Amino acid sequence: MADLSIDFCGIKSPNPFWLASAPPTDKAYNVVRAFEAGWGGVVWKTLGEDPPAVNVSSRYSALHGKNREVIGFNNIELITDRSLEINLREITAVKKAWPDRALVVSMMLPCEEAPWREILPLVEATGADGIELNFGCPHGMPERGMGAAVGQQPDLIEQVTRWCKTYTRLPVIVKLTPNITDVRAPARAALAGGADAVSLINTINSITHLDLDRMVAFPAVGNASTHGGYCGTAVKPIALNMVAEIARDPMTKGLPISGIGGIGNWRDAAEFIALGAGSVQVCTAAMLHGFRIVEEMKDGLSRWMDSKGYDNIAAFSRKAVPNTTDWKYLDMNYQVIAHIDQDKCIQCGRCHVACEDTSHQAIARLVDGNARKYEVIEPECVGCNLCEITCPVEGCITMVPQQTGKPYMNWTQDPRNPRAEVTLDEA
Repeated sequence: MADLSIDFCGIKSPNPFWLASAPPTDKAYNVVRAFEAGWGGVVWKTLGEDPPAVNVSSRYSALHGKNREVIGFNNIELITDRSLEINLREITAVKKAWPDRALVVSMMLPCEEAPWREILPLVEATGADGIELNFGCPHGMPERGMGAAVGQQPDLIEQVTRWCKTYTRLPVIVKLTPNITDVRAPARAALAGGADAVSLINTINSITHLDLDRMVAFPAVGNASTHGGYCGTAVKPIALNMVAEIARDPMTKGLPISGIGGIGNWRDAAEFIALGAGSVQVCTAAMLHGFRIVEEMKDGLSRWMDSKGYDNIAAFSRKAVPNTTDWKYLDMNYQVIAHIDQDKCIQCGRCHVACEDTSHQAIARLVDGNARKYEVIEPECVGCNLCEITCPVEGCITMVPQQTGKPYMNWTQDPRNPRAEVTLDEA
């Protein structure tokens, strides 16, 4: 059996699956149930100053797919609405009862040194394993000069991180906002401030849908609403990209990363780890399906690692990073062509319609009496993958690599590029 245990910036846990700072980690009752279910760690819901935040009703909305599947989840809930004293007492008790699990405390305070100096020692005294600085919350708290309002300003990230490293011996994880043009800048600032790690992504500014009778967005609070934080399956591609950007940035490539965003199964987790994450945090999937989902996550990841010969998480961590590059370095001479497996084809015609209407007219529709058949017109196929994506039968359409006889050539070397940096011979 593969070893799922991790040591993330000095924080040990029996597996890489942590619950993210959110409603599922708001109190001891939830966290204990999570540990009983097998989660390797939790990030306690964000603590703030007293008096605690006051939340509104309602708080959640969702984007649904077919059969009411939740594709994206939106919330306007703030940080903990329980007192600092109650939270600290419960954190102390939980950590004492579960010493082998990772317990990280999320924190959000004003950009003033005094509150951090006062509260950090109290958090450290609980026995917690680390702190996570919430610089990502996109609603409510930015209006108070916290959350994403800090995460969008690298100078503030560096300053607050440095304060935390001054007033606590615990590992400091900086949680980054995705509501920014280039996530590398705040990651670099966190590192400059002494951060031990970063976590990302926090939620994305969003409005999921409207009630067109009342002309108000969801979740509705009376006759008004506001943008909230978007999470769930839909944000996974954005999160993977941002994790990869930090992992392959020369200035931050060695910085530990806790991956967050749309993780709902073991495969999602493996993808985050392969692109640079040392631990993964889950929220929406647990809210929709309960804490027991971690059983499948652990079992699935372990079985996959065994099948690949990976003895531990480190064996495949960041393994996909060297294969992630800028567009200009991709091979211009590499070519694939679509192939339709006629034995699997159900003659639905989706590939033909998509290619004929919106792509390269590379799939022919052949009719012989009442029979239909679809074939790829190879000279017209550019290998865009659209037909493969639209096909409802898995494995029916595949993209077949072609032997072009041409050497690797990227765009910086391509003679068709008016600003080519070097010739092919020089490369």
